[in-house]
Amino acid sequence: MSMLPNIMPGAQMPMMPHVPQPPHTPISRAPSPSGFSRVSDGLPFRTSPSLSDFQIEKSAKSPPSSARRRTMMPMPQVDDEFAFREAVSKLLAARLRLSTISGLIPMDSSQLVLFFRTKSGITHSLDFPIDVDQNSPPALDVLIAACRPHQTSDYDDYSDNESLFYPPNFPLTTSLEIANLPILDAVRSSLFPLLPQGHYLTVMRDKLEVVVKGGRMGPQPRSLRNDGRVATIVVTLPVRFRGGSFIVRDSEGYEERYFGRGGKNGDMEWLAFSADCEYEVETVTKGCRITILYGVYLKTFGPTGVTEPLINPSDNFLDLMSPVLNMSLGRRVGIYVSNDYGVNPSEVLAESLVPMLKGGDSVLYHAIKLYKLSPELHWTAGGYIWPVDRSVEIAEQGQNSSPSAKLAGLLETPRGRVISTPAVRGAFALPPHAGSASGRAGSVAGRAGSVNGGFSGSTAGSAYPDSDEDLLDNLRYRVQQSGAIPLGEADITILNDWNNPAPMIGKERVPFVVGGELDKLVVNALMVICP
Repeated sequence: MSMLPNIMPGAQMPMMPHVPQPPHTPISRAPSPSGFSRVSDGLPFRTSPSLSDFQIEKSAKSPPSSARRRTMMPMPQVDDEFAFREAVSKLLAARLRLSTISGLIPMDSSQLVLFFRTKSGITHSLDFPIDVDQNSPPALDVLIAACRPHQTSDYDDYSDNESLFYPPNFPLTTSLEIANLPILDAVRSSLFPLLPQGHYLTVMRDKLEVVVKGGRMGPQPRSLRNDGRVATIVVTLPVRFRGGSFIVRDSEGYEERYFGRGGKNGDMEWLAFSADCEYEVETVTKGCRITILYGVYLKTFGPTGVTEPLINPSDNFLDLMSPVLNMSLGRRVGIYVSNDYGVNPSEVLAESLVPMLKGGDSVLYHAIKLYKLSPELHWTAGGYIWPVDRSVEIAEQGQNSSPSAKLAGLLETPRGRVISTPAVRGAFALPPHAGSASGRAGSVAGRAGSVNGGFSGSTAGSAYPDSDEDLLDNLRYRVQQSGAIPLGEADITILNDWNNPAPMIGKERVPFVVGGELDKLVVNALMVICP
């Protein structure tokens, strides 16, 4: 049966009540001329213009349930916009101001033992965990009695209210080997994220500090730790205490407060702070707080001038180098670097290899430094050398053209003719010990046999057409435009082993376009000894 009402012929259609329709939101709109969010959004930060270009038309939905409303994060109101901005600014500033971190050592505290020897020559051992309010071991009393007050203490006598430290000239060791834990990795990634490659952090135990009930430790200035350290690690031993918050204050006056776990049984606490910070301990209201401090030092296995290397050339190596330097007085001599380092000489300077030097390269560099000389690393290829402050930037044709045009175009000579012969030989050929410039067929272009020229070691099949001269002139012109000069003009004498016709020389590769194809030019690093 039809549900429609019966309408008599000639009768008027009854008027339906008007139901207001929800306004339709346009699917798109013109982007706002400003990158800032609307005032109704309540957002105090700049939004992406691309995100403000989109609007979504949604159908009417029932209001969210009360449970849903309770879990939603309320958006800041317009009146709170300034406070919200300040909160965001403080958060981001603290992220850039990071000077201290903390964490836990996943270790069973019952496996920790502290060994120490007093002035009387008797060795004692202290087992953990310890709760002095329930059972204080005699060895702990001996340890405290052997300690001395800090230099910053406000008291002149050995009262219970002063902070103490164990004399550094007395033997002390623990079963905790901090070097075997990933703490140094955490310190490096957090406090030293920009540490160059080839630099390492080492750790050395500094001292043991004790703060008993009713005592506090005054500010320990950074001047008391001027032994070359870059950071300090503090490990809290599992001895129960209450109070005694650890405060770290950086050079700008910002401070971090660590309340800690109070030496409870379980994972042990540690924290680290940079060398420009000072620290103090608030009053311990119960128990005894015992911490061990470790100094963190910056070392390098490579020959950098910033830190002291961990390697030293042997006396025999120095004796072999001495006559070479004596007979090279007044001349600039160069020695090729013998290892590959996997860098692109068009993007980095040769000096950037210094922290990465390895093997004999590192020993040679450091031996030169011991003689108070200044070695420099330069890029060199085919009889040309780049200044120490220049990379191998071989400009392509049409500097303002698109990358696709640079890859697709043919090389244009300085005389204006377009050529397509890709072979690279002659005065810009690579040394025989540098290998081929391309991995495809042992040639720069991979199509014309072995690379030949002034430094070439094989001349079989080296004859090339006269048309290659245009390509050679073009490549030489581009190299000279990048700042390279002939080795003869640089007045540098290359030192080679004349008993070894094929010495091992490190190779780095620079991509370049030739004949419409992408090839790689082999570039060597030259260690130049300046008088």
